[in-house]
Amino acid sequence: MIAIENVRHAFGERTVLDGIDLTLAERRIAIVGANGSGKSTLLRLLNGLVVPDHGRVCVDGLDTRTEGRAVRRKVGFVFQNPDSQIVFPVVEEDLAFGLKNRGLPKAEIARRVDGALARFGLGRLRAEAAHHLSGGEKQLLAISGVLVMEPDYLVLDEPTTLLDLRNKRRIAAALEELPQAVVVVTHDLDLVTGFDRVIVIDEGRVAADDRPAPALARYRAMMA
Repeated sequence: MIAIENVRHAFGERTVLDGIDLTLAERRIAIVGANGSGKSTLLRLLNGLVVPDHGRVCVDGLDTRTEGRAVRRKVGFVFQNPDSQIVFPVVEEDLAFGLKNRGLPKAEIARRVDGALARFGLGRLRAEAAHHLSGGEKQLLAISGVLVMEPDYLVLDEPTTLLDLRNKRRIAAALEELPQAVVVVTHDLDLVTGFDRVIVIDEGRVAADDRPAPALARYRAMMA
């Protein structure tokens, strides 16, 4: 469970989040809102990339302010642009990078890399240059690079923004099959219609928090 308790955060003079109280326990949660509403900042709070100015965020009892390293082992973060997350030029080397940094045995690294490649059908690409991959393949590689670390939670910032319809469907199917709890920030409303919960953020506050149908209806009405 992720608990967000009376959180306020500002960048300089601009308050981007204020009075946020949420408990995130469902399997699939979406966060939607207009550009500049504060939703991406909220997402970054979940694994300590951003620490609130006021209030606190706890992941399974771990405070992001004081136990950030432990939190980041639990909460994997996938950035909007996979190119900012792919570090090594070869697919399998990129997947192994974080595992080597943790000092895992070679056999365990190989097991996890093989599993990550198999999960999303990337096995044929293991020796390919990462920059030659399609947009969808890069996004799947970025997600795999986080999942190979075996986090308990996966948070994703606009995972389908750069993708065509075919690859959007691949990402949607991948998210549905994951055992991890997933939190997604997105403008792609079709992606989240089957989620358990949708939270609408407007001007730094929670404007709606419900099942997808009523929450998205509220969001569409706000944007009309």
